[in-house]
Amino acid sequence: MEIPSDEREELREIAVALRRHLKTRAGAGIVALAKPAATTTTSPSSLAAGNVFDAPVDSSVGESKSLEELRASIGDCRRCKLWSGRTNLVFGVGNPRAKVMFVGEAPGRDEDLKGEPFVGRAGQLLTDIITKGMKLSRDDVYIANVVKCRPPNNRDPEPDEVEACEPFLKKQVDLVRPKVIVALGRFAVQCLLRSKQPITRLRGQWHEYEEIKLMPTFHPAYLLRNPGDKKLVWEDIQKVIEALKSA
Repeated sequence: MEIPSDEREELREIAVALRRHLKTRAGAGIVALAKPAATTTTSPSSLAAGNVFDAPVDSSVGESKSLEELRASIGDCRRCKLWSGRTNLVFGVGNPRAKVMFVGEAPGRDEDLKGEPFVGRAGQLLTDIITKGMKLSRDDVYIANVVKCRPPNNRDPEPDEVEACEPFLKKQVDLVRPKVIVALGRFAVQCLLRSKQPITRLRGQWHEYEEIKLMPTFHPAYLLRNPGDKKLVWEDIQKVIEALKSA
């Protein structure tokens, strides 16, 4: 019996999703699929539409004793709709005991392709801030994003997407336990501080996230468009440098 064209398309999308899933697991060194905790019935249309997510964030996330364990507990995450459009989940990179942690908004195209945060033009500018301004290397700091998958067309992450990823970022902060967090850009700042105030009012002043000092500043991508504001970011970074001296 011939399969209708719409069902063939659904099956094709399922196959693509499964191949992506297996490729990700293989890249992480996972060669066997875990047995499901319970048998559930799922329609092909709901899976193809990206409406079937992994189980809610479970105790393994909170119980993770290292960043490696946390990354393993996240797995091939499908806890929000962003999974269906990603190439790579962008977890985070850097020193697991860093004194300073940079937190951006979300991966862009370059980050999605490489699976590492801040590797495009904005990432190069961030690297310059770290190496030339702070006299550190990227290996000295830890870099992560509010959400771990690239939103379509680089749009702002939506509230449900932020909510799905928030436990992972909180656990990253808890495991690294930096002395200072530098929040990069309006979206990251407003998410971390749960504030609607514009970044022009928030930047340059000390705040707290999870009882850690937080300095809001402009995103490097903003500085590429507005190079005249680099001096403001340098003012913010100088405050971070001073705080780290006494940390």
